[in-house]
Amino acid sequence: MSCNGGAFGLPRLRFAASPPDSAYVRLLNPNGRAYRMAMPLPIPHPSHGWTLEMVHALPDDGNRYELIDGELLVSPSPSLLHQRALLDLYDQIRDYVRLLGGHETLVAPAAVPFSIRRELQPDLFVLPLLDGRRVKRFEEIGRLLLAVEVLSPSTARNDRYKKPKVYQQEGVPEYWIVDPPARQIERWRPADEVPDVVEGVFEWHPAEAHPPLTIDIDAMITRCE
Repeated sequence: MSCNGGAFGLPRLRFAASPPDSAYVRLLNPNGRAYRMAMPLPIPHPSHGWTLEMVHALPDDGNRYELIDGELLVSPSPSLLHQRALLDLYDQIRDYVRLLGGHETLVAPAAVPFSIRRELQPDLFVLPLLDGRRVKRFEEIGRLLLAVEVLSPSTARNDRYKKPKVYQQEGVPEYWIVDPPARQIERWRPADEVPDVVEGVFEWHPAEAHPPLTIDIDAMITRCE
């Protein structure tokens, strides 16, 4: 059997002029029509070496790809409980932020690139407006009022131990980690060494001129179960 193709009627593989680390190879089928098949890019060491360009070249395969100081974080699709909790929280925060004014509430997937080696996709985040208008790209505003992650077993380590430091260093006033099974919210602020763990009733008070947002954690999780 020849590696150059033809056997069993399969298309032949022919690499383009670029070396084999190209993102694509060209397939030639027997009738001469060419088409492209996506091939994986070279995978750097998991603890370093990734850039935004490399992350953005990854396939749209249902995973969430994030970058922390050159380290690639990969999260699979979330559970139904995760999504119900996220949407319930979104409804509450969105309505409050509309009353607050000057901000908008968004949910993943949406990239928040802090630098060429840092890009996160919070489950939910609150973004300031720029001169009263919504920005087209995060880089136009470059900051968040709030970032929120709803825990899943596959993301708990990253959400709890890697992301707090990033949000603190980027000056995000509050980062919440919502834990549905535990019925609690962990709150990180820039100066915190440990999170404030809240059960029962949780309050967010981003502006002194407005009353706080009150979240009944137990009621929210009960609605989602």
